[in-house]
Amino acid sequence: MKKTFGRVLSLLTTAAMACSVLLSMPVSAANSLPVKVEAEACTLGDGAKIATSVYGTNYPGYSGDGFVWASNSGTISMEVTVPENAMYELKTRCWMYLGEIGESRLQVVTVNGVSQGNFYIPNKGGWMDYSFGFFFLKAGTTKIEIGSSGSWGFILYDTVTFDYADMPDLDIDPTPCDANATSETKSLKNYLTSVYGNYVISGQQEIYGGGNDGNSELEFDYIHDKTGKYPAIRGFDLMNYNPMYGWEDGTTQRIIEWTKERGGIATASWHITIPSDFTSYKLGEAVDWTKTSYKPNKTFNAANCLDKSTKEYAYLMLAIDDLAEQLLILQDANVPLLFRPFHEAEGNNNTDGSGAWFWWGSSGAEVYKQLWKLLYTTLTEKYGIHNIIWEVNLYLNANSPQWYPGDDCVDIVAYDKYEGSPYTWKTSAATSAFLTLVNDTKDTKMVALTENDVIPDIQNIVNEGAWWLYFCPWYGEFLTSSRYNDPTLLKTIYNSQYVLTLDELPENLYGGNTGTVTPTPTKTSTPTVTPTPSNGVLGDLNSDGSFNSIDFGLLRSHLLTLTNLPVNLTNGDVDGNGQVNSLDFAYMRQKLLGIISKFPIE
Repeated sequence: MKKTFGRVLSLLTTAAMACSVLLSMPVSAANSLPVKVEAEACTLGDGAKIATSVYGTNYPGYSGDGFVWASNSGTISMEVTVPENAMYELKTRCWMYLGEIGESRLQVVTVNGVSQGNFYIPNKGGWMDYSFGFFFLKAGTTKIEIGSSGSWGFILYDTVTFDYADMPDLDIDPTPCDANATSETKSLKNYLTSVYGNYVISGQQEIYGGGNDGNSELEFDYIHDKTGKYPAIRGFDLMNYNPMYGWEDGTTQRIIEWTKERGGIATASWHITIPSDFTSYKLGEAVDWTKTSYKPNKTFNAANCLDKSTKEYAYLMLAIDDLAEQLLILQDANVPLLFRPFHEAEGNNNTDGSGAWFWWGSSGAEVYKQLWKLLYTTLTEKYGIHNIIWEVNLYLNANSPQWYPGDDCVDIVAYDKYEGSPYTWKTSAATSAFLTLVNDTKDTKMVALTENDVIPDIQNIVNEGAWWLYFCPWYGEFLTSSRYNDPTLLKTIYNSQYVLTLDELPENLYGGNTGTVTPTPTKTSTPTVTPTPSNGVLGDLNSDGSFNSIDFGLLRSHLLTLTNLPVNLTNGDVDGNGQVNSLDFAYMRQKLLGIISKFPIE
């Protein structure tokens, strides 16, 4: 099942819609969706023209009288009448005809002159359906342009379609990928899946290695000073436990203190380094940290890590042994960890490792996936470590799904969002990124903003349904500079009813008393109710004869508490499916925000 933002409308035939558009006029939809037109019916800019062949090569299988050949500067634009504030999707049938199969070309899409992102259309050897993603648009006339400034172009376009977005359920199985996960890990995964899709958990990365003159609380004190709250998730890094210059910087103990004493959730990356000159390196010898790096280098072949006879494999096993020692300390302390090793492996768009930023991605996607599984099996099978919720980074490039290790060894898909990477996000919800990653795993994994500078405006997240599991700004100026995070907006975000902070985490988060935090109960199964309202007013949970924000708050409390509240659940089934659950909650929110004018069964 999918949640659709907007009314369910009868479909118009392609032929009828296409015939209603003159080639010389911009495409327009008069409150009727979907709009599906021949690309040649759109307004074409310089560098785009109608064709049936390119340089003597035919591209058969197009509909209509031809296709649009958009060269490097070619644009296709259309105007649509957006009927209401809602989420919408732009799709095309196209052919990227240059290069080898799998290579891609960049296209920029703008809406009313504002870039919606960079989209890499791959060469599939023929016509393909391609989605430019989902966008939140307000009612009125909207101009959409494909191939805006910055595009590489050389795409053939057959048709263009604009319609309401079919939003994902975000209903994730709480079972960890590790079948032998500890009870605390299962309890944490259950909590995360229970809030996913309705709330965003606040997070913050700490500085590591004794930075901030040894003050690892600087960012957290800053947040509390500006907002009166602390983040629920704290980001750590286990990089300093390594075979070369390893030193005890107290990270493991701080993880235990954060979870056991303060009742928080811990996540950690692993910037594991290699010698800058691996050829002359002797296994186990001490190396000054200035002569190490986590970047690719020509003396270290990441692919050799898969060969037990190589020095690279032996080095990786030493590194994993150091890591396992710390993870076992956490497991013995009954502390689960959101763990994000081998992060940001793809780097720039590629599958062969040519765009990798870190050594673990330098031998390409196939090797990287095997490295991930090697780490997973070594930790779980050799060391018996089962207190991990596994997070893997993916990106938005055409080849990004090829870097995904597999459902059986991943719990959370992670995205790291920075300004200019790939474009300036500002306080947008980065909805296109969120939904791309949701779709990459067919809505079976939670998606989190594991690193960022600018925190998305929570109202944008609510409006657009971009329910990132959590956000986690990097340390230093990425949080504290107003260039990235305005203190006023930071306070609004941290005090939003949709953002969970440290004081709102449940006391039994790990299946027992973890501290003195204020309990926020997890979502429970919802009762079956009769879908017909008892007094004729849908959404009226307090039976006062009207639906308003009080009823919305009552449903929120009901879904998140274990106590019985004086609510009329019969009126809460606003979508008529026989249950009162998070879908009804979402529809109530949409109606209060003006996104929809009626409930589905009104």
